[in-house]
Amino acid sequence: QVRLVESGGGLVQAGGSLRLSCTSSGHTFSNYAMGWFRRFPGKEREFAAAISYNGGSTYYSDSVKGRFTISRDNAKSTVYLQMNSLKPEDTAAYYCAVGRYGSVQYDMRTYNYWGQGTQVTVSS
Repeated sequence: QVRLVESGGGLVQAGGSLRLSCTSSGHTFSNYAMGWFRRFPGKEREFAAAISYNGGSTYYSDSVKGRFTISRDNAKSTVYLQMNSLKPEDTAAYYCAVGRYGSVQYDMRTYNYWGQGTQVTVSS
């Protein structure tokens, strides 16, 4: 059974940084792309960042590009999201997910498994 556990969320002031982690088990982590999505209150989840199976390719939404960095450690079955220059509008629940394929994907429908989410709150 695939299990994803996110951590690292919390409360931070605008301009600050957080690093989210997502540790996966129950599947061959190094074979699949990983993604980070976020859900704002009352809205659907939206894509934030994705990384290919070997870390060679990354992709970001326009809203986080230049501020967030996705990375992975296949030896630890963990994907990270380094978030810098945080803004109040980044406040959301953040979810990691396992892609169906090895290449970078931004469509939520191409992700099979999801974590429970971790809350990020950015105060102004």
